[in-house]
Amino acid sequence: MDYRLELVQVPVSDVDRAKDFYTQRAGFVLDHDHEVGGGIRFVQLTPPGSGASIAIGTGLTTMPPGSVEGLQLVVADIDAAREELTGRGLEVGEVQDFPWGRFLFFADPDGNRWAVQQVVHPSAG
Repeated sequence: MDYRLELVQVPVSDVDRAKDFYTQRAGFVLDHDHEVGGGIRFVQLTPPGSGASIAIGTGLTTMPPGSVEGLQLVVADIDAAREELTGRGLEVGEVQDFPWGRFLFFADPDGNRWAVQQVVHPSAG
C-alpha cells in the first residue's frame, strides 16, 4: 500500500492575493479555483514538477493565516532557482550553505514560510 502526500492546506487571509502571489511570484500552476457552496472556496496550486499541491481558500481549515512553516521545495540548482524567483519579483533571502544542503527561504503575504533546498551529496571517498 502506497501513501502519497499530495495536498497540504496553507491558511491565508486573502485568497485572491495569495493566489496571485503563488502563481505570479512563486510560479505555481493553478489547478482549480472553485466555489463549492456553503462559504467554501477551494483553490489548488502545484509547484512546477511537483507531485504534491497546496490548497488555499475559505472554509477549508481552522489554522490561522500565516501559521504554516517548514514547507520545502527541492530543486537541482539553488542558484538558478533564486534567479528565477527573484526575476518574478519574489523576495527571497540569500542562499545559505549547510552540510545537508543549500537553502533559500521566503514567505507568502500572510507569513507562511517556505524553504527551497538543493540537496548536497557527500563526496565519495
